Amino acid sequence: MKQNTIKDAFYNELQLGKKLLKKNQFSKAFYRFENAHILGQNHLYRHTISHFWLLFWAIKNQSVNEAFGQILRILASVLFTLFWVPVGNTGGANVSAVKPMPIRKELQKYF
Repeated sequence: MKQNTIKDAFYNELQLGKKLLKKNQFSKAFYRFENAHILGQNHLYRHTISHFWLLFWAIKNQSVNEAFGQILRILASVLFTLFWVPVGNTGGANVSAVKPMPIRKELQKYF
């Protein structure tokens, strides 16, 4: 699939994350879900679905802290996406939910 839009890139990263999660490659899957989050955070549906996949990752990885953090972030994504998002934030519970971050080098072409 040719990645020519941020939407295409989002879905590509999400699919890669799902495939890696199925293979129990947790750290690689998490990185792809983070990329999907970065790419989708300005769109309500994509932002929220990225948090659902991070939650699914947390459940499969048996990470209580990440699961709790993702539940809160799912609610926040529904409430705040249309008003404000911290650009570049990777979306995991391992970082502040309100901290803007530099956009990863491999994703900069979409911004």
